[in-house]
Amino acid sequence: MHISRSPYRLGQPSAVTIGSFDGVHLGHQHLIAEVLREAKQRGLTSTVVTFEPQPREFFDPEGAPARLSSLTDKVRRFRELGIEQLVVLPFDRRLRAMSAADFVERILQEGLKARWVQVGDDFRFGNDRKGDAAFLRQYDFDVAEMPSQRINGQRVSSTAIRSLLGGGELREAAAMLGEPYTLSGRVIYGRQLGRTLGVPTANMLLAHPKLAMAGVYVAQTRLNNEWVQGVANLGPKPSVNDPRYWLETHLFDVSPDLYGQRLDVQLLHRLRGIERFDTLDALKHQIHADIQAARAWFSPLNGSDRAP
Repeated sequence: MHISRSPYRLGQPSAVTIGSFDGVHLGHQHLIAEVLREAKQRGLTSTVVTFEPQPREFFDPEGAPARLSSLTDKVRRFRELGIEQLVVLPFDRRLRAMSAADFVERILQEGLKARWVQVGDDFRFGNDRKGDAAFLRQYDFDVAEMPSQRINGQRVSSTAIRSLLGGGELREAAAMLGEPYTLSGRVIYGRQLGRTLGVPTANMLLAHPKLAMAGVYVAQTRLNNEWVQGVANLGPKPSVNDPRYWLETHLFDVSPDLYGQRLDVQLLHRLRGIERFDTLDALKHQIHADIQAARAWFSPLNGSDRAP
């Protein structure tokens, strides 16, 4: 997959979909499936246009909703889904000032040579908010509008998924995401406190401005194209006065050297919230209790509450 921060001089005429794609959930996946189908039928390049930061983060950094996926997470999903070309537009003052007409003419027509464009039924673009499917139909390319997807009568949306994750309903969130909630990152050196306690962890400092959830979770980590069971702590570390968002994952029954590697970690089931422990003994006792609970969840005898 080719990745660019500019739509210009990318080559071939394209089939395009546009959006923030936070979570790359089932609704987004339906959009992408249509782009791939139309691109193949028409001999076009399948293209996703997205924004970084997300527009709401630009307008209101403090009040913007929690992120479901970082740009790294999105890139992984777009690549897995088969998109040929990803354009990541920096959402800045210049893009903010662009009208819907300018966006179509400069980005879609001049830059991407769009021949077919699809958007979701709730998507709007341009500083005048005129950019929707009806607006796009004024131009010299074919336009499709994708209706919202629903599961059990509930609309699939990033907002709904945030609510489910925040409430610990990971199985329901996974149904909307099309996979268990997954975070990606590179393993870095931490304080190595887990190793001191006899429970080594792979530590990733997350790039998300803020997340929809925090706590201790049953987890599995992709390692050499296989999923390894484990337990993960997501969020700040109050016991060592660190407010940053970390994902610390302990893998069961393996202890590879993972420093510098990029990992995908799926969170399957919530065990508890973030807690502060006053002593290392208390922290060690709780960590081992979490490990025991996670192992029990993975046991074949306990299959009733599993995420897909």
